[in-house]
This record gives sequence, structure tokens and C-alpha cells, in this order.
Amino acid sequence: MNIPLRKIIHCDCDCFYASVEMRDDPSLRGRPLAVGGRPDQRGVVATCNYEARRFGIHSAMATAQAMKLCPELLLIPPNMEKYRIASTQIMDIYRDYTELVEPLSLDEAYLDVTASPHCKGSATLIAQEIRRRIFETVGITASAGVAPNKFVAKIASDWNKPDGLFLVRPEEIDDFVAALPVKKLHGVGKVTAAKMNGLGVQTCADLRGWSMAKLQEHFGSFGARLHDLCRGIDYREVNPVRERKSISTEETYTPDVPDLSACLALLPELMEHLQGRIKRNNAEKFINKLFVKIKFNDFQQTTVECVGYAPNLAVYTHLMETGWLRASRPVRLLGVGVRLADSEQVEQLSLFDERATH
Repeated sequence: MNIPLRKIIHCDCDCFYASVEMRDDPSLRGRPLAVGGRPDQRGVVATCNYEARRFGIHSAMATAQAMKLCPELLLIPPNMEKYRIASTQIMDIYRDYTELVEPLSLDEAYLDVTASPHCKGSATLIAQEIRRRIFETVGITASAGVAPNKFVAKIASDWNKPDGLFLVRPEEIDDFVAALPVKKLHGVGKVTAAKMNGLGVQTCADLRGWSMAKLQEHFGSFGARLHDLCRGIDYREVNPVRERKSISTEETYTPDVPDLSACLALLPELMEHLQGRIKRNNAEKFINKLFVKIKFNDFQQTTVECVGYAPNLAVYTHLMETGWLRASRPVRLLGVGVRLADSEQVEQLSLFDERATH
């Protein structure tokens, strides 16, 4: 089978939230800095700068743990409105070069520039120009990877961070991927990587010695994907996603919310925040479902939803009662939201990666 040769750029900004904060307050530069929630409220680190990373701090780490690793850590609460403004500028720059932009977060995206006429058709020159424009327009640095497919481009963008660019040509893919540790493979988390290491597999070159049957025996349906990835094969197309699929608001509570009546008492405030977000996004006419998300104090999570065309306290009350009865425990997080449909089709769209647990 011929592997389609595309020109893919994976571009993302270096410690995005922290970089925006350092841009706006230069006195923060050169000091360990994290953006995240407060340690006394079960906060987590959203991102941190490279000075903080030297202490072992990383995204999604509990803020309390981060403060133990680095007592002098500067902690700043997130300013999402400021980050969204920067994000809009960044995405506009990406779309100057191609309509095929697949956003992965506020600052990160895949770009397919195979047919782009810019920079004489050179993906590397386009990536360099994008990085320069982000620095001049937004005032922060970005790193990029250039490769014939999404998987390799994403790995490459991390190669020369921060403020770097790395190119993997088609003829270089085989050697580049062979040397990668298996933990770099898309979809291989800590548990799967540890399992592979225990089976004597450290690198993609090691994994190439396994037959498809053996891969599927040990890793199920994921085996076929591993067979391709360890050879640098990735057929996924860049999928432009511009439509917002849902709008929600959620809150983590300290201490835990003790019972159902206390949860219901918090609904009006959550709904008020949600309605503000819906209005700011001009999304009223696209609502086709309502949902409630509950995370219990044992971290079990459930989502309940139903058809609905506008936020409604009675409906959210019923959804929350249904969800709470699935575990009947104290609650650490509550969320309410709406699913959106475009004008052409109505379909169920998932906001959360996790499936609802009952």
C-alpha cells in the first residue's frame, strides 16, 4: 500500500499560559512559574515554565505537590480571557497558510500545507514564518515539527523545544521512528509502556520484531495501530474542526458537597455561569441537549443528558438527581452544559473523553 506523502506541520506554543503571563509581566521571567489552581482548593498546574520544570513540576500535577517540590514557585491563577485572545491571534496566523487546520488546544494545531502556495510550497519555510509571526504578533515563542504525517510531526515538534523547529523528511522516517522509546507512541500511556518494557520492548525497533498476531494477542485491537506506528505509518488526515460542539461550566468544591440537596442548591449559580457563556458564544439557537456532570469523592464520574433546547432548572434538577443516585456519595465536582448542533445536522457530541460511569 502506498503511504500518502503529505506536508504536515504540528505547531504549538512553549508553555502557553505561562508564556503569556511572562509576556505581560517581564519580572516573572527567569523564575519558577506555574499557572493553576490554589493548593488549598485541590488545584492543579495547568502549565509551568521551564524554570519550574527543572524541579520536576509538570502539567496536571497537584499544585500542593508542586509547592513541595519548589517552595519558591510563583503561582498565578489562569486568566482564560487573555489566553483566548492570544489563541484567536495564533489560529488566524495558522489559517493564513491553509484551511486544513486541526486545533488540539488553544495554541496547538496540525496544519496540512501539502497544497499551500506559500513560501514556494516549502513546509519548513512556512513553519519558520508562522513561528516568526507568532513571536511578532503575540509576543511568545512556538515550536514546530514538519513531517509527512501527523504522528511524526507531533513527535518532531517536541524535539527542539523551546522555540525550535525539526524536520523529518520521508526518507528519514524509518530511522527516526526506530530509535523512539515506545512511550512516545500515540496512545501508549504509562501502564502500556511498562507492560511493553516488561516484555523486553524498549524502542519502536524492538516492537517491529513482533508479528501482527502477537501484537493483537497482547494489546487487542490496539495491536494493529501499534504495528503501523512503530514503522512511522499514520494515515490520519488533518481534520479541520471549527464548530464548537458543547458549552459547559464546572466547579470543584472544597470541602466535598455532602449530599443531593446541597448539590441542588448549587445549581442556580452554575446555570447563571452557563447562560453567560452561551450568550457570549451566540449559541442559543444551536442547543439540542442538556447535560450534568458529577464527579464523586472517590473520583467516580458520571454524565447524564437529555434532549433540550434551552437551559432549564427543572430539567437540570432531574438530571442531577438521576446522576447523584448512581453513587449516592459526597461530590467533589459539579458541571452543567449544553450540546450544540450545526444548522445542517443534529448529532450527539461528546465533551468528555471519559465514558459515563454508573
